[in-house]
Amino acid sequence: MQPQLPTDTIGYNTPEFRRSDGPAFHGAPSAWVAGATGSGQVIAVIDSGIDQANAEFAGRISPLSTGINGNTTFQEEDNHGTLVSLVAAADNNNSGNVGIAYDATILAIRSDDPGTCAADDCNFGDVSDGIRYAVDHGAVVINMSLGGSAPSSNEIDAIRYAAANDVVVVISSGNDGDRFPDPFASGSFATSGTNVIIVGSVNENGVASDFSNGATGYRSHYIAALGEDVYVVFDGSGWLISGTSFSAPQVSGAVALIAQAFPNLTAPEIIELLMTTAQDVGEAGPDDVYGQGIMNIREAFQPQGRTTLAGSQTAVATIDDVAIGSTAMGDALVAQGLKTLITDRFDRAFGYDIGSRMQGAQIAPRLQDAVSREVQFSAVETAAYSVSFTTGKGPRAGGLEWTDALRLTKDDADRAKFLAASVAARVSPDLQLGVGIAQGASGLVAQLQGSGRTNLKPAFLVAPSATGEEGRFSSSDMSLALRHKTGPWGLTLHAEKGDQWLGDYRFAGEVAFGVREHRPSRSIGLAVDREFGPLQASLGMTWKNEDGTVLGGYFGDFLGVTGADSAFIDFDIRRDLGSGWRAGAALRGGMTSPRAGSIIGGGSTLWSNAWSIDLARQGMFSANDSLGLRVSQSLRIEDGGFNLVLPVAYDYATESPIYGTQHLNLAPDGREIMGELAWRGTLMSGNAAASLFYRKDPGHYASEPDDAGVVLRWDRKF
Repeated sequence: MQPQLPTDTIGYNTPEFRRSDGPAFHGAPSAWVAGATGSGQVIAVIDSGIDQANAEFAGRISPLSTGINGNTTFQEEDNHGTLVSLVAAADNNNSGNVGIAYDATILAIRSDDPGTCAADDCNFGDVSDGIRYAVDHGAVVINMSLGGSAPSSNEIDAIRYAAANDVVVVISSGNDGDRFPDPFASGSFATSGTNVIIVGSVNENGVASDFSNGATGYRSHYIAALGEDVYVVFDGSGWLISGTSFSAPQVSGAVALIAQAFPNLTAPEIIELLMTTAQDVGEAGPDDVYGQGIMNIREAFQPQGRTTLAGSQTAVATIDDVAIGSTAMGDALVAQGLKTLITDRFDRAFGYDIGSRMQGAQIAPRLQDAVSREVQFSAVETAAYSVSFTTGKGPRAGGLEWTDALRLTKDDADRAKFLAASVAARVSPDLQLGVGIAQGASGLVAQLQGSGRTNLKPAFLVAPSATGEEGRFSSSDMSLALRHKTGPWGLTLHAEKGDQWLGDYRFAGEVAFGVREHRPSRSIGLAVDREFGPLQASLGMTWKNEDGTVLGGYFGDFLGVTGADSAFIDFDIRRDLGSGWRAGAALRGGMTSPRAGSIIGGGSTLWSNAWSIDLARQGMFSANDSLGLRVSQSLRIEDGGFNLVLPVAYDYATESPIYGTQHLNLAPDGREIMGELAWRGTLMSGNAAASLFYRKDPGHYASEPDDAGVVLRWDRKF
């Protein structure tokens, strides 16, 4: 029933607060920690006056306080007006009790008939002059914990005057236990309009008080608040007071908090906010007992309805991820301190911690990838053509249970030529054509460039080659490569169409099916290769276009990122050292520019690289085995990020944001370095592979412990 208390960042949770039941019951601390305490707001209390010497109001009784109806002072004779004011605005001074709006100013307007309060039986005549006086002297809300006969025509006109001047009027529903509000309350609303709130009473359990008049006929502007056994400290003693007279000032205090925090709201909007955020109790929806429900200040200080980036119509779903990093971004998105502003349907601005809704990519389980896929490679090759394909058991073989990218790197080409299916043909003595299905273009290029060469390195199981490295979560639908050979030179054109898979799940349903969101990508490239005796070198350039991702990273729609364009340069060099030994090195460098709207400012370029160094020997222990050593770094953003032009402040006078630039760094702190010693050969009439690897900063996460392991594989056809 009671709203959850916010984290105490201001020291509100004192013994005084814990004695004061109203603020906790209605969730006032959510406003306090947001900076709304009623400061600068005037609560007019039309009642029996106020105790001017009460320390709970020190410095906060307006000097414009006055008496009407023949009263020459606002000093009380009866304590009713003081008790009402204590509930609304008692000071937060570690003494007594604290009110809902403890920094608000009280404009006390004594309106009792002179002499009636001395007999402890206050009577109130026409209060229209008090209402007009309150409006003319800066009140944001007028509290009338009064009841009786229907309002006079002068009082109706005065309440209309308050409405015309955007002042909220709060009236207690009455203490007769009737189904209908007191005639003064019901008549004030029925004849005067949208600026009136009628307040009933509930106890600490949220149950309607027996004495409280109900909401029948007036549900739309009726709300319930704590009015039974409300604790206040008066004249040095603790009192438990009851009546709708004391539930009404709970609401008046809340109006002051809202008016301070959101100065753009009109009186009808403040009332709508309180009514639509009330806690629904009793019958579902508005009812004749609680009206709209029990006032909930905590909920009133939360965004309501559709939220948008301040100053725009771009929707922001605050529960969604703003960003999911790619493997190249590693731990860059961890603990980003980016904040901006969003607005709700009332055009109220709220701080939004963008950084808390960012997450990095999952760390690639490279050991699992190396051993978990049950696949079989088959190939038929002649001098004129080759056909290769892959079969496997279950969804993991097809990549549906996402253990590895469905693409073929140069290592895959060396290991088994293709992963999925492809056709390569020699169109003429100097022209070759390759087509791949579910295979990356880099694999086709490697196949065409390596046609006729002796394979002098083993297939590494863990450490990737830098050539064509794009991060782990990419897949290919179709690729094409065309190679023309002129003397010692080879020129290869290639193109690919595929997908970038997000580095982690966005929705629970994706976890259940084991398939993540993916966005389309396309690439074209050109590679030149040549042999210089024992030296073989290749230099290539690839242009890649992504839709909806940036180097595989996802960024929320409200940031305006629609994709990215990248350019990569690849250099690969290998040398035969004799006696079956070969050394090699590969380097990839990239530049990526996001495609985005005005939120992504200039200078938002990403620079990335990957590298690998190999040493291998063919025929290490037998004629058909190989042993290799590789040290490599997978693709990593070395420098760069987004310069985000975001709302950082809000001008309520114009309901427009003030912008500032914040930098989102996408270069990780961690740097994944992998070392692998790999052997491949035949053993006991089968194919065997063994790998010993070490992995520093897995996934480019500096906080992750280093990873080491051994992979042993053996298979045999029957």
